[in-house]
Amino acid sequence: MMPTLPLQTIDPETQQAEADWQLSVEWITLRIRWFGLIVGYLVVNTLSPADHRPYLNGILTLGAVYAMFDLVWHWRGEVFLSRAPLFTSLMEAIFIGLLCHFDKGLDSFFRYYYFLSLLVCAIRYTPLITYSTFALHATSYSLLAFTLSTATVDQVGTLILMIVFMGWATWASTSLTMLLRETGQKLSTLNRDLEGRIARRTRELQQSQALLVQQEKQAAFGLLAAGIAHEVGNPLAAISSLVQLMNRKKLDPEMHERLGLIDEQLLRIQRTLRELIEFSRPGLQQATRFDVHEVISNALNIAKYYKRKKGKVIRTRFAEDLPQIAAVRDQILQVFLNLVLNAMDATEEGGVIEIETAFEVGQIHVRVKDNGQGIAEFDQAKLFEPYFTTKSTGTGLGLFVSRNIVERARGRIRLQQSLPGDTTFVVSLPC
Repeated sequence: MMPTLPLQTIDPETQQAEADWQLSVEWITLRIRWFGLIVGYLVVNTLSPADHRPYLNGILTLGAVYAMFDLVWHWRGEVFLSRAPLFTSLMEAIFIGLLCHFDKGLDSFFRYYYFLSLLVCAIRYTPLITYSTFALHATSYSLLAFTLSTATVDQVGTLILMIVFMGWATWASTSLTMLLRETGQKLSTLNRDLEGRIARRTRELQQSQALLVQQEKQAAFGLLAAGIAHEVGNPLAAISSLVQLMNRKKLDPEMHERLGLIDEQLLRIQRTLRELIEFSRPGLQQATRFDVHEVISNALNIAKYYKRKKGKVIRTRFAEDLPQIAAVRDQILQVFLNLVLNAMDATEEGGVIEIETAFEVGQIHVRVKDNGQGIAEFDQAKLFEPYFTTKSTGTGLGLFVSRNIVERARGRIRLQQSLPGDTTFVVSLPC
């Protein structure tokens, strides 16, 4: 038994396209088959010899039973006898031959059914199957000549012309079908390429838009921080001057001690404002070499003012003698700050956040681990997509921007694992 037209690739989309083609072709086949049966019943009961009508009606009924099976399989989304095309062709050759034999022999109207059968075969199967079907039909029609006691010259001419025309119909229908299939496959490939390009351009546009939104937020935050620093800095300078004047006076030791405490708190406020301004203002976009531990410490100094920091324990385990990394310092600071803030959001009061560094094969690995509830499995694949967030007030840009920053530094950021009580992100940067 010969198989139907083989799949060219194992690509699921190609397999689905091939299955859709087979079902579409099967629907055309069913229409051709039922058309032939209806016309056959009309011809038999109006033009065929009366004494042979019972035989012809019986043969057509057998054909109708086969067509009904074919229809039921089509409703089920399958092709009847799809793995036995030559067996189907053999049955059709016998079926048409018997119709011609009980009708008018070589001159029977039913000889044209050979052409319908060849057309159906060409659109359903390979050229090899179609030409094999032509051989069966030519043999079937030729055998009709042997059933005649004598064959006239006209009948021999009819036999030869029918075989010639069946061969031509086989070639024409096969060539046309192959052209249609190739054109369909090319159009399908072009359509997939176009859809892929549109999806890629859409994704790139969405990412560019997300980066622009983040940059605008950063700029607005920088303006706000600068305004706050200016408004708070002036009064702080005045208070600091007053404290220094008071310290120059002869006061009792207890008062000097209290003035010292005030001065320390003023310095703390000034240091906080300075860190805020340095983080928010646009930094140099040029890569420099720096100590990753210093950047992590700066990120932690900023994160300690976060509203959800209360009750959280942060532990650091820094490897010794780490080489410096080459990247844009402020951007790497933003990455670590995002990870730390996310870990704080993921943990409840009393939660533990661990930051660990290590050096392996020319790369520095920074692991940020928290003991929160973890990230749902169906959300993990979308963590680094723009605008995806599991927080009620999140923007969905933190991890997306962090990934872009790390990749521009020729590094990698990934979710190593996320289980209840153990969620770990790893940032790997080349030295």
